[in-house]
Amino acid sequence: MHRPVLAALLAALAFALVGAQSALASARHDHHHGHGRKVVFVQTNQAGGNAVVVFDRAHDGTLTQAGTYPTGGAGGAAAPGAESDHLASQGSLAYDAGEHALVAVNAGSNTVSAFRVHGDRLRLVDIVPSGGQFPASVAIEDGLVYVLNSGGSGSVAGFRLDHGALIPIPGSVRSLGLANANPPNFLTAPGQVGFSPDGRQLLVTTKASTSSIDVFAVRPDGLLSASPVVNASATPVPFAFTFSPVGRLVAGEAGASSVTTYNLQNNGTLTGPQSASDGQTALCWIQRVGAFYFVSNTGSNTLSSFWLAPNGQPVLLNAVAAATPAGPIDLAASDGFLYAETGIAGTVQEYAVQADGSLVSIGSVTGLPAGLEGIAAS
Repeated sequence: MHRPVLAALLAALAFALVGAQSALASARHDHHHGHGRKVVFVQTNQAGGNAVVVFDRAHDGTLTQAGTYPTGGAGGAAAPGAESDHLASQGSLAYDAGEHALVAVNAGSNTVSAFRVHGDRLRLVDIVPSGGQFPASVAIEDGLVYVLNSGGSGSVAGFRLDHGALIPIPGSVRSLGLANANPPNFLTAPGQVGFSPDGRQLLVTTKASTSSIDVFAVRPDGLLSASPVVNASATPVPFAFTFSPVGRLVAGEAGASSVTTYNLQNNGTLTGPQSASDGQTALCWIQRVGAFYFVSNTGSNTLSSFWLAPNGQPVLLNAVAAATPAGPIDLAASDGFLYAETGIAGTVQEYAVQADGSLVSIGSVTGLPAGLEGIAAS
């Protein structure tokens, strides 16, 4: 082989090796800064300045703080001052993996903040009016965002996510027709807003105001039906909800400390309710992990566990799946791990969910402020 040709081949090979090493280094750099890793987001909800604390989640489920990011708004507290449950809601912090976005409510300043998520780092993109008073819950579906405002008459307001920015949808605000002050009473404030699995319906729980679950139709343009279908809950004070893998609504209802499941019909009606109590006090928050459903009983300082029979009947698995520090509230799950906030103690309790649905404590994050509320996980 001629020396010029050999030299050219060797140069090309060296260039390729350098490029491969550079790509590998870049991939390692990205991984180091969180791309592809799992994180947990916690909202501090402090009146003097709301913030989101980001935690890296290790392979064993334990959490390590990675950073704190102000939302640019103020936290709030419902009246008459529920110590454990300042926002009186589920879902005050929402993560959208497809949009790489995190949306937080600022109940004390009637605003909503949106962040772009880069691994375990956040970048504040937008702070917008919530469209009402005391925003307390947020739902995201395919770039469509609806915020639940629980003060005054209560309302839901729609936005579009655009590269992390929140763009209000004209004409999207719908009143819930309630009668609260601002801040609202924690018993009568609406509890959660959320989309159905297919994104065609938007649900709101009204707690003790009307003990109903309101269902709006979602139009292709993102607007809602003019008024909701109002469904009386099977047991009093519907608070929070999730869905089963087959699309059955699974609701936590605080009055009887029960879990109730419903069939959600296309016309917005709820049928076939089936309930079971955990025998605890103030079952409010609910989180599905695989085949199991975990609830926080803030009046008992416990978590309980359920599973669903094939016909949708909730079955109590363990009335005390875990005892917690004071005031267990909002829950989040990530790859078989469960995380529970405690609103009085200011902790995040970490659990591994076993194959039989039992919980094994794997640690606790301490030093967070009392009054925190809102948790989400990737």
